[in-house]
Amino acid sequence: MISCLSQFLLIAISAICIGLAKAQDTNVKTLPVPGDSFLLDGHAAFLIKPAGRPDPVPWVWYAPTLPGLPGTEEKWMFEKFLAAGIGIAGIDAGECFGSPAGRVVYSLLYVELTEKRGMGKKPVMMGRSRGGLMTLSWAADNPKKVGGFAGIYPVCDLTSYPGIEGACGAYRMTAAELQTKLKEHNPMDRLAPLAKSGVPLFAIHGDEDKVVPLEANSGEVKKRWDALGGRMQLIIPKGQGHNMWKGFFQCQELVDFVIAAAAGPSSVK
Repeated sequence: MISCLSQFLLIAISAICIGLAKAQDTNVKTLPVPGDSFLLDGHAAFLIKPAGRPDPVPWVWYAPTLPGLPGTEEKWMFEKFLAAGIGIAGIDAGECFGSPAGRVVYSLLYVELTEKRGMGKKPVMMGRSRGGLMTLSWAADNPKKVGGFAGIYPVCDLTSYPGIEGACGAYRMTAAELQTKLKEHNPMDRLAPLAKSGVPLFAIHGDEDKVVPLEANSGEVKKRWDALGGRMQLIIPKGQGHNMWKGFFQCQELVDFVIAAAAGPSSVK
């Protein structure tokens, strides 16, 4: 028989363990605005929900969620989203460059948020730089589950960045194998399902970007998207490259697009 003292100790230990679990659930990442961070299958994830908004909550799916990201640069736009009743979430899938393994991790987060944490069924994907590869790749797999895509100088073509040699390891293939299967995985070559589903796109991309060249990425997506009959707004700041220019991160047009896309594709002009 367990003594009263033993019972008390068990209760105390359980309370400590619960407290530690909650601490782990909220301190996995440092976020630019208050929110919760947690581990999902060993991957750092976060969720920032607007106050007072009933479930299901519309949301933006941000990438990349690597250590230090999202950063203070995103604070302005995140505050705008929250003020409009839109949440923000993301998960660190590592340097996966849109690979199948990374898409599995993304699907885990989608189920977690939509089935357990009160988030809506059609997030607006938002890729900053190489985050474009992951968000566009998952969107191409799940065109009925996304409300739109917004990019800040997003990578849209594996051959542009990181290149076949740089990406093949994440795809668990040799460079030659990935080259032969490129059209099965490269976001640039997988736009048709998104266009067919009426998913709207937005990108802001500088004309002097040497790391993620405009014409090979957002510019080429715009050409292909127009040919597919889709809707895409592309803003090209003159004289800007792959940098931390304030205009990339405090872009009212991007915020307006996200708010409209979160309300439904028909709301996007």
